[in-house]
Formats: sequence, structure tokens, C-alpha cells
Amino acid sequence: MPDFFGLMKQATELKSKMEAMQAELDRIEVEGASGGGLVGVKLSGKGDLRGVSVDDTLLKPDQKEILEDLIVAAHAEAKRKLETMLAEKMQSLTGGLPLPPGLKLF
Repeated sequence: MPDFFGLMKQATELKSKMEAMQAELDRIEVEGASGGGLVGVKLSGKGDLRGVSVDDTLLKPDQKEILEDLIVAAHAEAKRKLETMLAEKMQSLTGGLPLPPGLKLF
């Protein structure tokens, strides 16, 4: 039989670590780029879009569709980086606590 009080203690520790991580996510920024760096996107640790940068060479009427595609690609890269970073942080945070697969805590 599992140690109920041990599990409760681990759950309490996890809760306080998760609260600290939520605060940290507000300060973290992840960047994604596309088009060889012509377009950049910044996301917060919570996935909120914080900024977009576009090289002046793309600001031509005939480049509109390309620019739109590059923004989407840069956002996708930043989102992938963020998801990888969050997965690593969660693994280190939950370290031995038996959580069900696929459980998302934030």
C-alpha cells in the first residue's frame, strides 16, 4: 500500500512549486524566427504573443503573403520551443511523483 502521507506531502510540495513556476512563466520569453531571421516572434512562458519583428525588406506590397506565412512559421517555432521548455521544467518539478500520463498542470 502506498504511503498516503508521503504522497500528500509530495502533492503539497508540488503545489507550491507549481505556484512558483506560474510566476516564473510571466518572466520567461521564448523567441522563434523564420525566413532566415527576417521574421521574429516573442512569446511569454504562458504562450502569449509579446512581440513581432519584421525585416524592412519584407515590407513590400507584393511580399504580403510571404510575410504572413513567415509570421505563422516563427510563431510555430517559438511555440515548439516553449512546449519543450515547459515539458523539461515539469519533469524536473514532478521528479518521482507518480502522475498519470498526459496530465497537464498548467
